[in-house]
Amino acid sequence: MKEDDVAKRAFAMPLTSPAYPVGPYKFYNREYLIITYRTDMDKLRAVVPEPLMVEEPIVKYEFIRMPDSTGFGNYTESGQVIPVTFNGRKGGYTHCMFLDDHPPIAGGRELWGFPKKLGSPKLQVHSDTLIGELRYGPLLVAVGTMGYKHKEADLAAVKASMEIPNWLLKIIPHVDGTPSICEIVEYYLSDINLKGAWTGPGQLELFHHALAPIAELPVLEVLSATHILADLTLDLGKVVHDYLT
Repeated sequence: MKEDDVAKRAFAMPLTSPAYPVGPYKFYNREYLIITYRTDMDKLRAVVPEPLMVEEPIVKYEFIRMPDSTGFGNYTESGQVIPVTFNGRKGGYTHCMFLDDHPPIAGGRELWGFPKKLGSPKLQVHSDTLIGELRYGPLLVAVGTMGYKHKEADLAAVKASMEIPNWLLKIIPHVDGTPSICEIVEYYLSDINLKGAWTGPGQLELFHHALAPIAELPVLEVLSATHILADLTLDLGKVVHDYLT
């Protein structure tokens, strides 16, 4: 293979059989259970990197079912998103994510900087309850429950909440272990076709685990639970802050 051929083909690893295809990355019938809760402000500030700023002690715990996504396939995801501001703009900082499919783990980390690790999340309906679960190995680390479709949500407000900016801390090391890339990435969801959104009573339990430390942001009070179904596109990002320059 010639040097020019390598440069033309190199967008992901491995070179001759990339872990994921070139985007755009579209999702159909993407389903969310989002439980918003109040937590400890000092612990929240300790995990959010400047220049992102925390203004209130709020966390959004998400279980996301993605049965049909271009390039990434059929998978489920779970993790914490923290409402923050950046240069006066409100958005969300993704603190941690656990999922059960290799292409979006590799692509999410390499392209955007999503903090993805391998886990075993589930989102399903059992009788009258929407249930989200996350296991790390054999151990249960999160359980979220919500009354199934008790009340229709304000669709305009839900769609507006999905259109806000999102920020990630992307870290790629040099071969010597020092950081080669260390930056804040901004991205958006687009082409949002909101098919439905509902609210209802919700509860969330987090359990301590050395390698899945989601309970380090403890649940002090559950504020709301929202169930969302939508088609959308996950857009590529842009660098808005570089820690190495």
